[in-house]
Amino acid sequence: QHACSTLIFTGRRLIAELDEGGFLTVFSSLLPACGPLGHDISQLRTAYSRTTFTEDQLVSSTDPFRQFHAWFQEALTCKEVAEANAVCVSTVGEDGRPSSRMVLMKGYSKEEGFKFYTNLKSRKAREVAANPAVCLLFYWAPLHRQVRIEGTAEQMSDEASARYFSTRPRESQLSAVVSPQSERISSREELEETHRELSRVYSDSSVDIPKPEHWGGFRVWPHSVEFWQGQSTRLHDRIVFERERDNEGSGNWTIHRLAP
Repeated sequence: QHACSTLIFTGRRLIAELDEGGFLTVFSSLLPACGPLGHDISQLRTAYSRTTFTEDQLVSSTDPFRQFHAWFQEALTCKEVAEANAVCVSTVGEDGRPSSRMVLMKGYSKEEGFKFYTNLKSRKAREVAANPAVCLLFYWAPLHRQVRIEGTAEQMSDEASARYFSTRPRESQLSAVVSPQSERISSREELEETHRELSRVYSDSSVDIPKPEHWGGFRVWPHSVEFWQGQSTRLHDRIVFERERDNEGSGNWTIHRLAP
């Protein structure tokens, strides 16, 4: 199991504690002091794991979902990873401009792809409708790992979205109804007042809050999944799974090593 290192800031000096795997990394350089905007941080860096990631360590050489599952489970059990399912979703609008934001992945499997939910009137949803090519990026800093997934997003059925919506905490359901995501609002007070009004309407906890029409899920079908393991030498390990025929069948994956 991969060790999680613990970092401590003492004044301007960065110290590394003995991690769970019994390794000790010593940082002798000083961090730059906080200064004005544009302060030089060119020497700010972290020592990564010395454990290499090689092809013979793959859980599967034909199924990236199995490899993702193995790494995701390690991230889940690492106490220093706050939200293992936090993922950066990048989309591109009709104007060709990219945009990125963090969301929470809510499921993954070979049969259903990588799933997340959102307001269907949000910028990300509008951009997916115009261009379904997306990129997902998981970054687990304490493990010095990231997984980059390129694929095609498609909207989930209303029934599937409603099933998940019914399992959400009540406050999360209320927020999904209240928020006109990505639209301009006059103030936070306006949003909170709408939330209070809706809370009064649904004050009886035995009454279900229905899924709003403007809320739903997306699943991403990958055609490329890259596993990145950081190395202090900067000779990082990059192993990528690529589907020979996009979105056709459950197999057809090949693996390659990429230069860092």
